[in-house]
Amino acid sequence: MSNAGVAVESAIAPERELELAPKPLPSEEPGAAHSARRELTDESARTSSVARELLPLLIKIVAILAAATVIFTFLYGLARNTDPDMAPAVKDGDLVLFYRLDKDYAIGDLLLFDYQGDRQVRRVIAKAGDTVDITENGLVINGAIQQEPYIYQATRRYQDSVSFPLTVGQSQVFVLGDSRENATDSRIYGPVNTDDTLGTVITIIRWRGL
Repeated sequence: MSNAGVAVESAIAPERELELAPKPLPSEEPGAAHSARRELTDESARTSSVARELLPLLIKIVAILAAATVIFTFLYGLARNTDPDMAPAVKDGDLVLFYRLDKDYAIGDLLLFDYQGDRQVRRVIAKAGDTVDITENGLVINGAIQQEPYIYQATRRYQDSVSFPLTVGQSQVFVLGDSRENATDSRIYGPVNTDDTLGTVITIIRWRGL
């Protein structure tokens, strides 16, 4: 009787052990949450990669802007012509590019300077030491009548012009507008000090009437 009981007990013991064995716990990180976390990691990696690619481009853009600022502050300048006194060479509305460091003007050069708040483009027709006169025959420099093929109007004195003949002083230039009948130029305000000029015009950009 006791042997049979032991046999039954041993027969059912394995089943009881199976029932009492702890069941495996479900995963603490579900599959959907794991996938979302991986997507966030991938997105962060892509953002970091784009930032690394854009950084050199941004540095180049900043460097170019800084270089342009320095160039157009100390070397070159851009101005808009606002009067018709240099027509037809420079028209009202044209953009002029000028070089700030070149003030050793030659005859025929175009220069830029400010007069009574207005920025003017004018042509150099006499330098330091030259004697300028305007007679009934036209413009006379150092006793010689000037032949100016690019001028289409006669050069005359104004009623309230400076006294002629005059000799251009040291570090000065005598300038005239190409539109000689109405131009405000050295016939009114006399020779211009080169230190007061902005520089030599090197390029004219026809902004209107293209």
